[in-house]
Amino acid sequence: MDLGLKGKVALVTGAGSPVGFGKGIALTLAGAGCDIVVNDIDYEGIKKTAAEVEALGRKALAIKADVTQVAEVKEMVKTAIEKFGKIDILVNNAGRTTTPTPFVETPEENWEKVINLNIYGVFHCTKAVLPQMIARKSGKIINISSGAGISGMPRCVHYGASKAAITAFTKGLAKEVISSGINVNGVAPGIGDTNFLRTGNFPPGELERALATVPSRRATTPQDVGNMVAYLASNLASNIVGQVFLVDGGHG
Repeated sequence: MDLGLKGKVALVTGAGSPVGFGKGIALTLAGAGCDIVVNDIDYEGIKKTAAEVEALGRKALAIKADVTQVAEVKEMVKTAIEKFGKIDILVNNAGRTTTPTPFVETPEENWEKVINLNIYGVFHCTKAVLPQMIARKSGKIINISSGAGISGMPRCVHYGASKAAITAFTKGLAKEVISSGINVNGVAPGIGDTNFLRTGNFPPGELERALATVPSRRATTPQDVGNMVAYLASNLASNIVGQVFLVDGGHG
């Protein structure tokens, strides 16, 4: 199915991991016809993602920037618009958590790291990109939340709280900007088959117990998330406003 995305320009944050939602989203959007601005603090990672985008026949621009830093975000958006002339789609994917720890044992610095990236990173990128969307009366913003932000996540309470904030942000902003022709929605993945899952320092048996609670009996892949993002970025979703879709194998 042609999603009508050919020639659109998408900025995808947090797309440097070799196996991550950001990379999956970037490649899926490129496969649908988008040119991609690939962002991460891992420059070598985003160069590889950009090369894979170009291998699909689309243009790519890799920009190293820390989305928790306002000045770096502004410069990233300026550079992207100078290169492509516009940003049609913003995918706020950059995020993190820390090693699962009981709430009372979680250091405050871990809260700060998670909140700065998962919340303020989304705020900064959205604020930088939104004015040119409003001026053109067109745009799609897709925020990557998490099932943990809906149902909660023991031992990662700070992460779940940060993602719940993004869900509320998505719903509120969507109602504010739809009159300007901008759709804001979100995707909430479940347990993700990502680099973090594959290399995370999980206690013995914890991951297996978690996956046993998923009706589909498998983790959510980057392609699963990319497919939903591509749909929400298309005009097929033009009347979907402020929704956050679980992609979690039925876990929610």
